[in-house]
Amino acid sequence: MEETPRSGIIELAVVLRFVDIATDALAQAREEIDALNVYPVPDGDTGTNMYLTVSAARDAIREAADGSPNGDRDVALAAFGRGALLGARGNSGVILSEMLGAIARRISAATPEERNAQVMAEALRRATEASYAAVGRPVEGTMLTVARAASEAAVALAADPSVRARDVFTAAARAAREALARTPEQLQVLKDAGVVDAGGRGLSVILDAAETALTGRRPVPVTSPLGRHAIPIPHAGAVPEHDLSPDGPAYEVMYLLDATEAAIPALRTTLDGLGDSLVVVGGDGLWNVHVHVDDVGAAIEAGIEAGRPHRVRVTHFAEQVAEARHGRGRQRDGRRIVAVAAGPGLRALFEEAGAVVVDGGPGRRPSTGQVLEAITACGASEVVVLPNDADSVRVAQIAGQMVENDPDLDGQVRVAVIPTQAQVQGLAAIAVHEPARTFEQDVLEMTATSRHARHGAVTIAARQAMTMAGPCEPGDVLGVIAGDFAVVGQDLDEVAGSVLGRLLAGGGELVTLVSGESADGLAERAAAWVDRHHPHVDVVVYDGGQERYPLLLSVE
Repeated sequence: MEETPRSGIIELAVVLRFVDIATDALAQAREEIDALNVYPVPDGDTGTNMYLTVSAARDAIREAADGSPNGDRDVALAAFGRGALLGARGNSGVILSEMLGAIARRISAATPEERNAQVMAEALRRATEASYAAVGRPVEGTMLTVARAASEAAVALAADPSVRARDVFTAAARAAREALARTPEQLQVLKDAGVVDAGGRGLSVILDAAETALTGRRPVPVTSPLGRHAIPIPHAGAVPEHDLSPDGPAYEVMYLLDATEAAIPALRTTLDGLGDSLVVVGGDGLWNVHVHVDDVGAAIEAGIEAGRPHRVRVTHFAEQVAEARHGRGRQRDGRRIVAVAAGPGLRALFEEAGAVVVDGGPGRRPSTGQVLEAITACGASEVVVLPNDADSVRVAQIAGQMVENDPDLDGQVRVAVIPTQAQVQGLAAIAVHEPARTFEQDVLEMTATSRHARHGAVTIAARQAMTMAGPCEPGDVLGVIAGDFAVVGQDLDEVAGSVLGRLLAGGGELVTLVSGESADGLAERAAAWVDRHHPHVDVVVYDGGQERYPLLLSVE
């Protein structure tokens, strides 16, 4: 698509093309970047973390755009920034999320009077400034240095009024590659290992993707001062064993934090005194916090003092570094279930059944990277995935294909995705899971059971719309059957009874009712309805805690 040199409106189609190219490029470079990872901790996951971050942002903008390049660009860009923030992993991923968010905000603020080249150069400059501000103690020779070189080249070129955005990114990408090649001159640990900075390499891959998205050209490699290869990668045995030992705090602590902006300076000060590699990014009440510490409890308590920490992740570096050194090809055995859960009660139900749970649900569906991480981290040689949501099925299938094609795993992991369309179908499937069966037999039984579970739901209309059951207004009660709106009413109990009646019209032996957040006894009243109208049918009631749906139902 030809860009308009004097229009300050960057089209959504261009952004969507970029995120697809960047995600694919990081997927291909992930193993290479992981191998470069010797600073700040040689845990071999920088490429994976940056891939997961961009993948989460890509999934978020795709969902917001609803698959169309003609969607609301600013809404999609806001979702892109938030997706990066929520999906950020590791030190490099958190920094990258701040960069991506800054770029998205600057594009959204562009006016028709501004040239695209100016907008994009300014976006890169703001991304660099945001990344330096987010890091507690910036270190040169890292992705920060690479970002600064790229933005400086972009700003200098954009001063020429004849320059297009494509030229800006060509200059930025080349400057990034040149700065990356110089990183070993700035960090002794990189020079000793014979590598360039891993985070800088990941950022260079992303800028190359931006150049490709705008020009269609593949960038020309830059020769490294360490040798004839563009990007030196340590070979087995090239780096002494002691050089790869963690030097510093023992744990990585990450969490999302609900807090006011006023609480963040004190949090930064406290965490900076506890450890290193501190990065705090975010805004509008939501922050992503990353720090390396020895005292995990103190780091989490600092978050509690500042606001409400959640999705806490703690990594012990000694174990992670050992895994990185010996590769991911460790012996895998057993069978595990990976299930997407839409609420705390549903999470507990799946965990009690032995599943590895990925949080999801309407408005926060998991990314491909999150499902991929769950599959690879569970350590099993056979994995069954229950997406439990129609929109998450494809995400799970892509993650499964990536695992089975991963050369590091060398065919050690078999993945089967059962296309469960609803949480209650997932519950039905996991209820018949039997590890003693063969993998094929277990998958077949779980698939058949989930398909035989007729499912429905009760929800509240958020806006005026035309449904298959007729028009609805905000506040109307909607009955859902097999993913389609089938009932429009005013009373929760009446709509729930109508949905149950239709599901039970074809017979059934077991009704499963899952109570949602603020359901106010609806599930219990629905169970009483079944007892009155179908006394021969068994009923089980669970507290799912899911948002938006006061009641989920299934009939088996």
